[in-house]
Amino acid sequence: MSVSPSHEVPGSGPAADAGHAQLDLEHFLPYRLSVLSNRVSQTIADMYQKRFGLAITEWRVMAVLGRFPDLSANEVAERTAMDKVAVSRAVAKLLERSLIKREIHSDDRRRSVLALSEVGYTVYDEIAPMALAAEQRLIATLDEQERTTLDRLMHKLAGPGLAALRDGA
Repeated sequence: MSVSPSHEVPGSGPAADAGHAQLDLEHFLPYRLSVLSNRVSQTIADMYQKRFGLAITEWRVMAVLGRFPDLSANEVAERTAMDKVAVSRAVAKLLERSLIKREIHSDDRRRSVLALSEVGYTVYDEIAPMALAAEQRLIATLDEQERTTLDRLMHKLAGPGLAALRDGA
């Protein structure tokens, strides 16, 4: 089911004419969400990349550790839904810059946990308000009812919607 009505007649266009299945990406919800997410993330990243030299993945790791300290790299990957390799690279860069620290877990000596360093918290304390202000500018384009509806729909898609998608796979 498409969220927006298609501007093309189903089954028309170059792909359909060639006998191929047609996927109108501009109206395919997963694609639209991905593009919007990438554009919003990059716009916000432009604010802190120049000043702090952080890539999006590095900031996401810092943001998660700022909210949930003492996570393993795998737990960071789970919370961010980022690839473990991308998280590992970001962690390595952040450790190299002393923005995060790695310690052995107090209860499980086999497990290392990550946390922001003092320098990391200084950077986090500057970027977090910038990110929140950017979010406010973005959602200010919506009225209160639209913001409430968007929040409800995001929860619904992330919960039962994603579960339904997985069940159908």
